[in-house]
Amino acid sequence: MDLVISLDGGGEKTVRVYRALREAIEDGRLPEGHRLPATRVLAADLGVARNSVATAYERLVAEGYLVARTGAGTFVAPVREQPAPRRTPADPLRPRAGWTFTPLPTSADVPAPRYDFRTGIPDARLFPFETWRRFVAGELRLRAHDPGGYADPFGLPALRAAIARYLGYSRSLRVAADDVLVTNGTQHALDLIGRVLLRPGEVVAVEEPGYPPARRLFTSLGARVVGVPVDGDGLVVDALPRAARVVYVTPSHQFPLGRAMSLTRRHALLDWAGRRQVAVVEDDYDTEFRFSARPLEPLYGLDNAGRVLHVGTFSKTMLPSVRTGYVLAPAAVRTALAAARQLGDGYGQIAVQAALARFIDEGQLARHVRRAVKAYADRHTRIVAALHRHPGLEVVPSVAGLHVTALAPASARVVAAANARGVAVEDLGDYGSDSTGFVFGFGAIDPALLDEGLAIFAGVLRET
Repeated sequence: MDLVISLDGGGEKTVRVYRALREAIEDGRLPEGHRLPATRVLAADLGVARNSVATAYERLVAEGYLVARTGAGTFVAPVREQPAPRRTPADPLRPRAGWTFTPLPTSADVPAPRYDFRTGIPDARLFPFETWRRFVAGELRLRAHDPGGYADPFGLPALRAAIARYLGYSRSLRVAADDVLVTNGTQHALDLIGRVLLRPGEVVAVEEPGYPPARRLFTSLGARVVGVPVDGDGLVVDALPRAARVVYVTPSHQFPLGRAMSLTRRHALLDWAGRRQVAVVEDDYDTEFRFSARPLEPLYGLDNAGRVLHVGTFSKTMLPSVRTGYVLAPAAVRTALAAARQLGDGYGQIAVQAALARFIDEGQLARHVRRAVKAYADRHTRIVAALHRHPGLEVVPSVAGLHVTALAPASARVVAAANARGVAVEDLGDYGSDSTGFVFGFGAIDPALLDEGLAIFAGVLRET
């Protein structure tokens, strides 16, 4: 890559080359160990005499900024002082009024705790990396997918067709490739939906307790987010705000409680949405990981009025780093969603999409899910049995997903004490719940440490 520096300013050319290189080293644009171009090459690029560059190099070597290695070249030496901070104007740019959001910590920000009961993390040790690597490598070829062109914002046709077939046998949904819009996961899908359907100030109804990233995203778009209580049958339809424009729900595996919305309540929600011309966003959260009963039919399959947008992701069934999900949307808004995708990030990673299409169609995803379900079912059983041994805990029934919730008083104090002992369990109150309790994820925990971690938690519970 060409070295680009400015020779602006006064003085002879040798001094200007020297000054420009020194400033680039001091402010970090030329990092430690970087190999500089040969004097002839840099002189030609800058339009100066080779001797000007050679003299500047020699001076910088003498001052300790550069190191000359015979037969290898000239390299940036370790900088002895911290780069001077870049000056900013007295009134720098600021986010728009009302923007209060900063990035939240992620599971990769810190080293994993020893007893890792955090939610939303699949077990990467179960994933067939070698198989996936072969598929991706096979799609990274010059003539594989016209890499010099810009692709369809709806997503690669082969992947859209594969997802439609996958949903047909895994969720009993009758969908075609044209019904599928590929996204970079659930959060991306929600962003597209919000940008297309919502005006600032309009109401989005969400479950309470519920999924914080969805609430946060809709709020960032200027929507007024209203929490709606959840009971044993799911979202309480009678409590929905009349002004709602969009309702966001996790009916198949409510997050974070884990219950499934009853069939009666599903029909009630669809009737309510149909009468008020409201959009229902169905987040099909962790449905693939089921340990007993078959799942109820998705809202999308029950919908006869074109009110439901069905959102899914491969972040748990595969890995978060795959960054691929999808939306099944009514035809009336499908093109608008694709346009929003094109205006934002364009079209996604085509080689990954092609590899995923093969991964699905050749049965690798189904094989991986079956293996993962078996492993997760064992962890689910062990956690539920351990929690049931404590009379102060009320375990919320669940038959799917990657976490278990237990209701209990004074959970915040217990969570803090458990975390201090290396047991990373989550507080139900952090999900907007009036109830208190604990949420145990079991995707990330080492199975060999699961019982030990639960025993330590039980000790903390007795002591606190």
